[in-house]
Amino acid sequence: MQNETGLALVYFSFLIPMYREGLPPVYLIIGFSFAILVVATILVDKNTLAIILTTIAAISIYLLRKNIYKDKGILIVILGIWILCVGIQRFVVPYIFKHVLQPYQVERILNTFGVDYVPEDNTAAQKLDEQKEREALKIKKLKKARENYSVKQSKIAIGSGGVMGKGFLKGTQTQGDFVPEQHTDFIFTSVGENFGFVGSSLIVLLYLLFMLRIVYLAERQRSTFSRVYAYSVAAILFFHVTINICMTVGLAPVIGITLPLMSYGGSSLLTFTILIFILVRLDADRQMILK
Repeated sequence: MQNETGLALVYFSFLIPMYREGLPPVYLIIGFSFAILVVATILVDKNTLAIILTTIAAISIYLLRKNIYKDKGILIVILGIWILCVGIQRFVVPYIFKHVLQPYQVERILNTFGVDYVPEDNTAAQKLDEQKEREALKIKKLKKARENYSVKQSKIAIGSGGVMGKGFLKGTQTQGDFVPEQHTDFIFTSVGENFGFVGSSLIVLLYLLFMLRIVYLAERQRSTFSRVYAYSVAAILFFHVTINICMTVGLAPVIGITLPLMSYGGSSLLTFTILIFILVRLDADRQMILK
């Protein structure tokens, strides 16, 4: 309702504690399969992808021909999955990109995979003469360069850090304010440029150890509530860390996810502090069985 995509996506992290508490793996398999199909739809021509899906279905039928001879239901399942996948890549994904997502969201997703974004209202520009078409193309390139500026500068900053980094407060990209929002969403660029691959790996390792420690605390809880809460905290941290770092290196769209306990901002720091200290309090009283 608040048009905050990044915050809304955080709720997908609760699939991890739900899986721990008994969510059937088939739902996760369906979710990841849908994500892979969406990415394939973006990167591969629709006709080529349809041929690939048809080939996979034909190979599956050939390999399971003996089982299909005994049980025709297997053939129905394979054909149903094939029809569903082709329908998703032909109709569902284009519908989502045209009518569900905002144009800037579509452009960010496509730019992540190196695909040029062409607006639907481009028919008028096609009717212009060559000079106006060149001007429209130039404006489009400038707009795209501006929207990709943050990610490009972030990559340059992290790459310039090398193995050991340039040293604390000695990064040319970050000190020169070339990277927008380098104190909040793109704070990892400062780590990458100042401390290099070694420092970045150390930060990632510390986050990993911290999340494993939370999982350890979760498994020793005696109440279901405390265990679910601990796994939820670990899942939120994992989602934030993964998306933020992938966002700064161009592996994920820019959706405004902070890096926990590092990004500047009182609300983010306060939120994660409250989450962690509630967990500490629950762990201190783990001998008490909550109903």
